[in-house]
Amino acid sequence: QVQLVESGGGSVQAGGSLRLSCAASRYTISSVYCMGWFRQAPGKGREGVAAIRHGSTIYADSVKGRFTISKDDAKNTLYLQMNSLKPEDTAMYYCAADPSCVPTAIRPLGVPGYNSWGQGTQVTVSS
Repeated sequence: QVQLVESGGGSVQAGGSLRLSCAASRYTISSVYCMGWFRQAPGKGREGVAAIRHGSTIYADSVKGRFTISKDDAKNTLYLQMNSLKPEDTAMYYCAADPSCVPTAIRPLGVPGYNSWGQGTQVTVSS
């Protein structure tokens, strides 16, 4: 499994920006072609926010146009740039990896299929 550690969360006002980072170890991220960002708000299930598969990006409708997922192979890190943040974006954010890209082929924003998860980083957006 890929070991993942998220960072970059914090508290911001609505309209602000944050960049989340997900550092990978035990794998070089350049060989992990399928990764994603997920979030879980209190009392709700975990939902997919953004995914990157073989260089192509997929976004949930709720964040399209505001969030950008990217990989920096040289730094072995996955990023999530979040702009125009809203109070409803408040959640714990997790990165995940599917090294084989097979389980997540049908639903890249679905939780099942990703077998490596970080511990999460909290994002709080105030109005």
